[in-house]
Amino acid sequence: MRKEQDGGTRRAPGELEAEVLAVLWESAEPVSAAGVQERLGGGLAYTTVVTILSRLYEKGVATREKQGRSFTYRAADDEPGLAARRMTKVLDSEADRPSVLARFVSHLSASDERVLRDLLAENGG
Repeated sequence: MRKEQDGGTRRAPGELEAEVLAVLWESAEPVSAAGVQERLGGGLAYTTVVTILSRLYEKGVATREKQGRSFTYRAADDEPGLAARRMTKVLDSEADRPSVLARFVSHLSASDERVLRDLLAENGG
């Protein structure tokens, strides 16, 4: 979602990171900042793309590899893996983990509960 501000369009918080991450997910090979910039189009400054890629790397969402004087990047995980990381991070930040898990499970739909039970059974849980 973009917000109008001072006659221009401004991205919502996190939108640019999501767009850059989508480029990394779509690519089978590591991508340079220039490659990400090219694929995004829209006239983003190269330094803006480098900043976003650096933030994704610092958050552990992207990996990077030195290529000459710069880096190439790839997503550290796919979309479901990233969502699972976020869920784990939230769970790890809570003092009463069992209560949080209990509350989470109590709000699952019947179909999600079945999926969770099946997954736990498959993994010996």
